[in-house]
Amino acid sequence: MMIGIQPPVSNQSQQGISLIEVLITVLVLSVGLLGLAGLQLTSLRNNQSAMERSVGVVQSYSIIEAIRADPDSAKANRFDIALDAADPTGNTFPANSLSIWREQIQENLGADAVGAVSCNNIRCTVIVQWDDSKGTDGRATQQIITEVHL
Repeated sequence: MMIGIQPPVSNQSQQGISLIEVLITVLVLSVGLLGLAGLQLTSLRNNQSAMERSVGVVQSYSIIEAIRADPDSAKANRFDIALDAADPTGNTFPANSLSIWREQIQENLGADAVGAVSCNNIRCTVIVQWDDSKGTDGRATQQIITEVHL
């Protein structure tokens, strides 16, 4: 009986992993990590777009609160301003509210962001518009349209 002697090992049996197997593993792992990075980038873009929509809603509510504070001026169309109109001038409550509102829109949603208000005796329509070209839905211009009854 021979103790401690092992049978001879054939030269054809595998002793470890080959360099080609390592390269294939690294390739598969890198493709998976690139896919994960792309998913993360898309998620960040969508989150930014969702945050901008939320800010647009908050901005529309802020001018609506000013309109509710002075409904007589809203009924007299003193809050009315078009998307392409210049900022209002004067020291009246509606003019000051609209100027501050538009400054906040541009500060929070970018330099191209703008707001509009259109009132009649029954209701006011508020539009907040901004550039969402970084979003993934394909449209560069986004709008939040809110209506409030006076």
